[in-house]
Amino acid sequence: MKKRVVTLGEIMMRLSTPGHERFINSNTYNVVYGGAEANVAISLANWGVSAAHVTAFPKHDIGKAAQQYLRFAGVDTSYIYFEDGRMGLYFLENGAMQRSSKIIYDRFDSVFANFDSKKIDWEKVFDGADWFHWTGITPAISASAAQLCQDAVNAASKLGVKISGDINYRRNLWQYGKQPLDIMPDLIDKTDLIIAGLTDFENCMGIYESDYISACKKAQEKCPSIKYISTTYRDSISASHNKLSGVLWNGKELLESQTFDMTHIVDRVGGGDAYMAGLIYGLLGSSDQEALEFAVAASVLKHSIPGDANFVSVEEVEQLVKGENVGKLLR
Repeated sequence: MKKRVVTLGEIMMRLSTPGHERFINSNTYNVVYGGAEANVAISLANWGVSAAHVTAFPKHDIGKAAQQYLRFAGVDTSYIYFEDGRMGLYFLENGAMQRSSKIIYDRFDSVFANFDSKKIDWEKVFDGADWFHWTGITPAISASAAQLCQDAVNAASKLGVKISGDINYRRNLWQYGKQPLDIMPDLIDKTDLIIAGLTDFENCMGIYESDYISACKKAQEKCPSIKYISTTYRDSISASHNKLSGVLWNGKELLESQTFDMTHIVDRVGGGDAYMAGLIYGLLGSSDQEALEFAVAASVLKHSIPGDANFVSVEEVEQLVKGENVGKLLR
């Protein structure tokens, strides 16, 4: 039986300098569309999962272009709404060697930030859904976006849909009078799988621990619905050279993945989303350890692909897990 996953979140137009040019000396930009949750949907659709994304776009040709991008990637766009307003933007300067990458956001007052959740029939959205995914970005954008996320999580929980949340704390986004601890605990309380590091635990759950296992246990005490907690560990040797691994707490033990040495990174944006998608895909039908290994390998491959989305196959991910055909010329 084919699984169905629903994601919710803002999609922005990404404008990146060609190659490794700097903002100051570039006179052209490459355009793609991306958002954390949509990146997850694209990965899953590419792996044969039925994936639908819920969002709002401006009612003009740029909004239509973004919708076409999702359709091209195989994502169900039935729950995309078009209204007057603007699309959020972000600008990317890819770093190299010891020079860090830079991102500049321009997303204030977007269509998504002002969208009214009452326009959505959540029972219809989640009809036949096995999984719903949200991130901590959405409730940080605006009061309307926070309500949108709350309504989606409440509906998914009521309908028995499994829920995952990458609770990534973005300090600069919380600008509308609310703080993470005002909103995030209730969302997390209904979520089965969360992605969280120690900083996320502190800012979104009020958990202060220096040991990851201790933080996971306290999170489950506060929110018994949580079945899994995961995070990645990145050793940034330079902008071009990172090492990546992941851990997964399943309520009994902390599973650890193999570590990958990524020596010539092409684009690290979306690496966390690729990891999230890999976990969802793995947990829908594999063992916990297999899901973790698949997630890390999927993230590693994303670092080799320009753009936000991870256009790799299941076979490529599985081969990397096994160490097969790594860097070979395949004919």
